[in-house]
Amino acid sequence: MKMNNKSTTNTWVVVPNWNGQENIGSCIDSLLGQTLAINILVIDNGSLDNSRIILESYGNKIKTIYLKKNFGFSGGVNKGINYALDNNAKFIALLNNDAVAENNWINSLVSGIKDDSEIGIITSKILSSNGDMIDSTGEFLSNWCLPFPRGRHEKNIDKYDKLKVVFGASGGATLYRSSLFDSVSLFDEDFFAYYEDVDISFRTQLNGWKIAYEPSAIVYHKTGATSSKIPGFTTYQTIKNLPWLFWKNVPKKYIFTIGIRFYTAYLSFILSALLRGQIVSVLKGCFVSLVLLPKKLAERHRIQSGAKVSPEYIWSIMTHDLPPDAFNLKRLRIFYRKLMFRNK
Repeated sequence: MKMNNKSTTNTWVVVPNWNGQENIGSCIDSLLGQTLAINILVIDNGSLDNSRIILESYGNKIKTIYLKKNFGFSGGVNKGINYALDNNAKFIALLNNDAVAENNWINSLVSGIKDDSEIGIITSKILSSNGDMIDSTGEFLSNWCLPFPRGRHEKNIDKYDKLKVVFGASGGATLYRSSLFDSVSLFDEDFFAYYEDVDISFRTQLNGWKIAYEPSAIVYHKTGATSSKIPGFTTYQTIKNLPWLFWKNVPKKYIFTIGIRFYTAYLSFILSALLRGQIVSVLKGCFVSLVLLPKKLAERHRIQSGAKVSPEYIWSIMTHDLPPDAFNLKRLRIFYRKLMFRNK
């Protein structure tokens, strides 16, 4: 199998695609132009548009697996990861179908990870599609168990230009060491989409691996190009997945401390969505989250019993504040502090 007009390598890039006819060609073209030889694998999640015509036009330059239905981001990339592992991949990168990579992207990621055996995941500088603002420079987790992409919407794209150890990595443009999956396992397919990348990052940290950010690995991303096609999708996935992230991964020592903050935020998200009229999405998200919670608690036991770092270490790598864009929660916190001050 000849790919990328270069010799086959042990580095694979998995691209999940669902009805991405507007973007998938630009994504693949950017991968074909990489300075490091790679194998390109597209996982088509049962697209109903003209994606297949576009993908078939690349012939044997890429490998495509066509699925009969949409397995979501996590289900789709898991099938791609397993295929790459079966073909002796050493490194496996994920790239969103609505992203375009600079030609040195993969080379920068591989160079950043290959000589440091403690790094299991390395992520990119993700910019907006026109490159004028930051989308993510690593995923961070507040001590409210609320994830957030560092630097999102900031205009100073050169602000985060040093390689840095971070809490987590965006699944939209990140490289994984294949041996990581032996100890951490794959993405949680119940998440389907949203926070599945933070979940695997959290499990990676608990397992003793490090996660790095490489600023020279640059991609341009059309934020929300896929999720915006489904009304209420983001709300449903957020309400469904956030409690799983909390219950699976937060060490027992901090369940209460973080839990009070988390459920304050979670209830505010529910109320906000209800006020926007997203009643069905909220009810569905709550129902599925509760139904599968026993399964997640069983997974918690396995994850926590296998932890190789202390709870204090996990606490130390969290951000001890609310996410930058949590404006409503910040107002609520100010109100609470004023109320407590008056009662003293």
